[in-house]
Amino acid sequence: MLSDPIERARRGAGFGIAFVVTGPSGAGKTSVIERAMEQLEGLAFCVSHTTRPIRDCETDGEDYVFVSQERFQELVDADAFVEYTEFSSARYGTSIEQLKRAFGEKNDVILNVEVQGAENIRKKGLGENPVVMVFLVPSSMDRLAERLRARGTDNEAKIAERISVAESEVACLRDFHYLVINDDLDRAVDELCAIIEAERLRIPTT
Repeated sequence: MLSDPIERARRGAGFGIAFVVTGPSGAGKTSVIERAMEQLEGLAFCVSHTTRPIRDCETDGEDYVFVSQERFQELVDADAFVEYTEFSSARYGTSIEQLKRAFGEKNDVILNVEVQGAENIRKKGLGENPVVMVFLVPSSMDRLAERLRARGTDNEAKIAERISVAESEVACLRDFHYLVINDDLDRAVDELCAIIEAERLRIPTT
């Protein structure tokens, strides 16, 4: 038994936090998360499942677990996801097994999920694990469109569709705890790291 109240508070703070990072497609979530994980210890990445095609710069099992529509549905039927959603004709889901493994290996977990998936996690929660919601986005839709064009994976019609979706996603901002503007990668990484470090120092209320 821990008799020292300060030690009890330290043991209770900063353990098993889920940092849910989301934002429109093209906002730079992957780059910011990867850099933050390089700078901070005690973070595990929960790899989401998706049915979308793998991109040349991606690695299966590291960026996403890429599966067929049929396999994804099997996982849905088996209640294998904490949350799942559909975005731009592809399905995305957060695996319960992945999440448990990540919490077991490290103190805290960081998730890169679509906005609707983040909303689902916010509404349902993750049991006893605190959830911190971070919305990451460039400073304007014009900048976002520039990012999507530079990525070179979508035609203009698809980019226009993604911008339209992004405009509706930004309307959900008030549901999140933090906003990170990603116009400068270094600054965005510093801000995400500051959020993580601050939340780890938060004194539990229960």
